[in-house]
Order: sequence, then C-alpha cells, then structure tokens
Amino acid sequence: MLYSHPCQAYDVQTEVNMVYRGKTKNNMVVLPENIQLVDGLDVDVLVQDPAPQQEQTPTVWNELLKIAGTVHSGRTDGSKNVDHYLYGLPKRP
Repeated sequence: MLYSHPCQAYDVQTEVNMVYRGKTKNNMVVLPENIQLVDGLDVDVLVQDPAPQQEQTPTVWNELLKIAGTVHSGRTDGSKNVDHYLYGLPKRP
C-alpha cells in the first residue's frame, strides 16, 4: 500500500523497525540467544553512552541525609497517638 504525502511517498509495508538490546564483545554486537536475525539485513547501531557523572557540590541537605534515621526520639506510640503529638489531644490508652 503506497501512501503519498506532499513531501514524500513511502511504502507502509516495508518500513518495520525493531529494537533489540545487546552487548559488545571483541568489537562485535552480541544479541541474546533467543533473537534470530536473517543474514544480510541492514541494521543501524545506536551506541548509548553512559551519562557522565557530575560531581555534586556538598550541601547541608546531603550532610543531613547521611545522619537521617540515626536519631531516635524514644517514642514508640507515634502512630497510635499522632493526634496527641500533632494537635495536643489526650493520649490514647
């Protein structure tokens, strides 16, 4: 089926794109074993470069995150008496 567009004409049946993930080994792309491709196919290889690591400047929040969860208030009934601690209502028995 041929479709026409003011800028170009293209055949819908022949334009099929598939994406497979693989790894490189000895300068070759190695795909998972369950993927079988026909010899002679034209392929495009998109190399995904890992994002460069940006050094974070230390902030007060980063330093506080290091000690987050290390200090305990001693309260073991926080969820039971949340209304007492937030709003001053009487504690529940």
